[in-house]
Amino acid sequence: MKEIENFLEYLELEKNFSKHTIINYKDDLENYYAFTKKIQVSLKDIREYQKYLYDQKFSTASISRKISCLKSFYKYLQSEGKIKENPMTLISNPKKEKKLPNFLNYEDTEKLLNTPDLSTPEGQKEALVMEMLYSTGLRVSELINIKIDDINYSERSILILGKGNKERYVYYGSKCENLLRLYTNEGRKKLKDSIYLFQNKHGRQINDRTIRKIIETNALKAGLKMHVTPHTLRHTYATHMLNEGADLKSVGDLLGHENLSTTQIYTHISNERLRSVYLNAHPRAKKR
Repeated sequence: MKEIENFLEYLELEKNFSKHTIINYKDDLENYYAFTKKIQVSLKDIREYQKYLYDQKFSTASISRKISCLKSFYKYLQSEGKIKENPMTLISNPKKEKKLPNFLNYEDTEKLLNTPDLSTPEGQKEALVMEMLYSTGLRVSELINIKIDDINYSERSILILGKGNKERYVYYGSKCENLLRLYTNEGRKKLKDSIYLFQNKHGRQINDRTIRKIIETNALKAGLKMHVTPHTLRHTYATHMLNEGADLKSVGDLLGHENLSTTQIYTHISNERLRSVYLNAHPRAKKR
């Protein structure tokens, strides 16, 4: 098809698109033309093509790319005077699928948190790192920046400088309190002193790579099958909080979310649990 060939040549020579993108666009346009059998199309034709893509079970990302390709193609045709009206002006890309975050169940959480050897300074540090991530829902960047002076031991709270330099308080429970006291009274003193709570062997601020390594190593020791990261513990914190009855707004505030919509993704997980509880508990819902 001449129009398609000219468009691909335009992308390569004038827009400097990569070969990979041009190959994808070529496939998309050829498949599109095989469906429509014409270039001059109406909005109705485009809608039918969209429906066809969904019926073929293409992923949201693939459909989005194909729509972007058509938008560029028809914009080019209009600029070249090949068409009078652009049929893509009222077409939007599909919304990105929200990927549900990975989280640990209660049993695996306990296995992971109980793995480190508390008789060694490094083991105490590792235990506290993981417990604090789970107990507070902190981002790894927030965790490594905790200073000793940020901790209020009597209120079991920590002042956190989050995204956009916004301050908030997070809170920790009795298990985290015990590990914090053990680490600060024993393990941390055997390491070189620092203003930061967590430090490396040289007394410098610990980095996020080390935190990830701590979690990966202990997850392996605990025999967990899934890949566990600092963010997994943040997701686990939020999910378990909602499962235990915390309201969405409070969890969002504790996580440092600016918008409630960011926290709402966790309701999908909690709703699945509620559905399971209902199906297993209600007399009229139980399988017979």
